[in-house]
Amino acid sequence: QVGLVESGGGLVQPGGSLRLSCAASGFTFRVYTMAWYRQVPGEQRELIASITRDNNIYYLDTVKGRFTISRDNAMNTVSLQMNDLKPEDTALYYCHALWPEVRNEYWGQGTQVTISS
Repeated sequence: QVGLVESGGGLVQPGGSLRLSCAASGFTFRVYTMAWYRQVPGEQRELIASITRDNNIYYLDTVKGRFTISRDNAMNTVSLQMNDLKPEDTALYYCHALWPEVRNEYWGQGTQVTISS
């Protein structure tokens, strides 16, 4: 089966932490740029972090210093460690894979993250 499966979402209080994981299957994970997006109802999906095959990393300004993206090419997984979570981080979080040279991409089904006291 080809695709991405996210896990690790949930409900946490402000200031708390969550770790999202994304398991990839059915494609050559190591050549793909992996990313995490999030989407709030009524708004566009936004890129919050990405990591290339060469471990070049991008973060959205509003998550810099709080979120850390990492990949494990041996396990075909990408993770997003989220610390000091804020209510505005509440969203549906999606895992994304992109092979830039051929523009082949995959999306996960999304995992809900809710920050509330």
